[in-house]
Amino acid sequence: MRPVRSSAQRSRLAQIETPLGLVVTSPSFADGAPIPRRHAGRGVGDDVSPALAWTGLPDATSTVVLIIEDDDVPLPRPLWHTVAVLGGSVVHLDEGALGPDASDVVFLKTPLGRRYSGPRPIPGHGVHHYRFHVFGLSTPLRPDTTGRTELLRDLRATATACGTLTGTYRRP
Repeated sequence: MRPVRSSAQRSRLAQIETPLGLVVTSPSFADGAPIPRRHAGRGVGDDVSPALAWTGLPDATSTVVLIIEDDDVPLPRPLWHTVAVLGGSVVHLDEGALGPDASDVVFLKTPLGRRYSGPRPIPGHGVHHYRFHVFGLSTPLRPDTTGRTELLRDLRATATACGTLTGTYRRP
């Protein structure tokens, strides 16, 4: 399975163009650097979401969407670990803010559930790249937005800004 991988180019999120770019940062890891074990998924680490911040949201942002995807899974497309929908004025998340008791976050269902799900690559599969995509939307998500297809539709139609922070994780 080592040579079998998706890629960033196969991500449907990479195809969404926006007029503005966001700068996404974390005090836990630099862009392109390893993600600390504390933020790794169940059975690997503590599964605590890292602190994140972003700048460059337009003033009229209605909704912020955070999508965490693994570009290196042995699947045709990257795997979405987490989809979190936030208010339009949110410009940062504290460490652990995407916990199970988060009241100001709406989680959309992913193959890994409705929650933060940290890095958990297959043992021995090499380095995986985890992209933390942040999108600013000009309108709220439609009421029927419950899955990937509907979310991609909404992102294509109303995203005005986006940015990405990439972290890596490797399991021996």
